[in-house]
Amino acid sequence: MNRIFPSCIWCVGLILVLACIAAHAQTAKPTPEEENEVVRVDTELVDVPLNVQDKTGRPILNLKRANFTVFEDGQKQEIAEFFTTSAPFEIAILLDTSGSTRSELETIKRAAQHFIDSLRPGDRVAIVSFRTDVADGRSMAVPEVVSRLTEDRDVLRSALARVSNSNGTPLYDSLIKVAETVFRDKPADEFRGRRALVALTDGVDSTSSGGFAEANDMLTEIGITSYFIRVDTRPFFEENLMGDCQTAIRFSVAQLRRYYSSFGANSKVERTTDFCKIGEFERLAVSKRLYEIADDEMKNLSRTSGGRIFEAADVSEARAAFKAVADEIGTKYSLGYYPTNEKRDGTFRKIRVEIKGLPAGAVVRSREGYTARRP
Repeated sequence: MNRIFPSCIWCVGLILVLACIAAHAQTAKPTPEEENEVVRVDTELVDVPLNVQDKTGRPILNLKRANFTVFEDGQKQEIAEFFTTSAPFEIAILLDTSGSTRSELETIKRAAQHFIDSLRPGDRVAIVSFRTDVADGRSMAVPEVVSRLTEDRDVLRSALARVSNSNGTPLYDSLIKVAETVFRDKPADEFRGRRALVALTDGVDSTSSGGFAEANDMLTEIGITSYFIRVDTRPFFEENLMGDCQTAIRFSVAQLRRYYSSFGANSKVERTTDFCKIGEFERLAVSKRLYEIADDEMKNLSRTSGGRIFEAADVSEARAAFKAVADEIGTKYSLGYYPTNEKRDGTFRKIRVEIKGLPAGAVVRSREGYTARRP
């Protein structure tokens, strides 16, 4: 018994020590690093791509993380990630090959190829276009992902060769396709906050089953910077609207509904989807309104995402516009933060970025906000 008793005391002591350690582990405060890890699990990183230019439009380079301060709904946020202008990008090129651009297909392809060639090593590109499908004896225009994201220039060259014309403009469906397919997966770390859409189009949709609001919400939610190369097709379109209703270019049913809906539900404007019942004066009024709607939609999406619209009088000017987009993408910063407001309540949060050390007249364009997705 004398030999066993000291061993029992030792065992009891060991148990008491282990119990104290366990109690301390339960009550000890986590380190700052541990707290950050908890926050990162419970909240999503918000990516903010942005461009900084002087008053002449030239990019301001070599800014550091310390130059930037970001606010969400007026509350200062801690910058968790920062990428300089040299970081790579992922870009979806959307080519509108319908309507008046049909005879300019090769010009469009050459402009897109020049754009791809002007990008930097490491930049990844996807190509989306329209094609005509036949279903139930009817032809219809649909979006097509001709090439998924890749940095292989030979693959992209082959994909461009396959781009063809379509008999309609499913623009909204194509924007949705970009969000759902091209940018479906979360980006790798080096591409966070560095994804862009570059669309060559007049912006006037004719055949989509989806709407602009849906496309806008989807692209905004995943933080895609949207650039539009706006081709002015209105003169061509309106010239071919005139004359005999059987041979003139017609509005689609979707376009006529979009036009009439702009007057409001209580409007007494006479409505018809029969093109031959629409006089030439009203045809021009419909056309004007459709182009105004398209312009407003492109302005809204590009502005709120931190992108821009580049004007092209016709397809022949697309090459210069593509180069301007490539130059801007190559001088884009991006930062990321974990919001202090951790609620996922579906509300829209405004983002504002301030930058120290900029010359007078400098311009900052960035993502204007995001919607806090519900779990």
